[in-house]
Amino acid sequence: MLNDVRITFIGPGVMAEAMLTGLLKNNVIPPKNILTSGPSKERVQDLHERYGVRPFTDNNKAAELADVVILSVKPQRLEKVLQGMKHSVKEDALVLSIVAGASIAKISGNLGHDHIVRSMPNTPAQIGEGITVWTCSESVTEKQKGFAQTILGTFGQEIYVDEEDYLDKATALSGTGPAYVYLFMEAMVDAGVHLGFPRRIAERLVIETLRGSVDYYDNDAEDARHLARLRNQVTSPGGTSAEALYYLEKAGFRTAISRAVWAAYQRSKELGQDAKTHPPE
Repeated sequence: MLNDVRITFIGPGVMAEAMLTGLLKNNVIPPKNILTSGPSKERVQDLHERYGVRPFTDNNKAAELADVVILSVKPQRLEKVLQGMKHSVKEDALVLSIVAGASIAKISGNLGHDHIVRSMPNTPAQIGEGITVWTCSESVTEKQKGFAQTILGTFGQEIYVDEEDYLDKATALSGTGPAYVYLFMEAMVDAGVHLGFPRRIAERLVIETLRGSVDYYDNDAEDARHLARLRNQVTSPGGTSAEALYYLEKAGFRTAISRAVWAAYQRSKELGQDAKTHPPE
């Protein structure tokens, strides 16, 4: 529990709301110890009225009061926000970033602060089903690591890694991953409509197929859990699955996915540079 810890969210957007909702739902911290800060008075007031958290429009004042500062702004706005908050964060406070592409060195250098956790959650965090990869600077204490683990664990699972480069890789794989899944689902639904199904029925068939397939994987014996094995279970020789998979392989399905993930990884690394070389006007 973090009953005596004050947490400030810099950037009160969708992911920030998902995180504070998880904290409150799991009774990790009382509402009065959560502060939200952003340029829109209406937005922070709305969060105050719905959750009882404290509203701010001055990042410096909000940061000065915090034991944990969570950065949840857009990558393109990060440098400007950090420079505006320079030296406002308490010396012994933890700064936890969920900003894609923003390195620990960039955050530390622009903020003038050393205790940094960098993390990459994904969209399902909004319903408590997210997966977050995180790492930290050498100066982060064991107590602060505990803070990070507790906070990130309130909206799904969390995985700690030693090497920071894994964060850009996680951005490409799990952070961006839901977009790949939704595109795949959309393509399947369109194929169902092309076959003659009403769209609502095609959507239900695809959604439940995907949900059931994941659940079946989770329920399979751990020593036998292998995606290729599960795929082979539904691929009879000369059958419909074999025919469909043949065309997917012929069309370069695996290669397209691999290249898409690689492109997202490269873009994640570029985002930090963009924030530095192309600051918002």
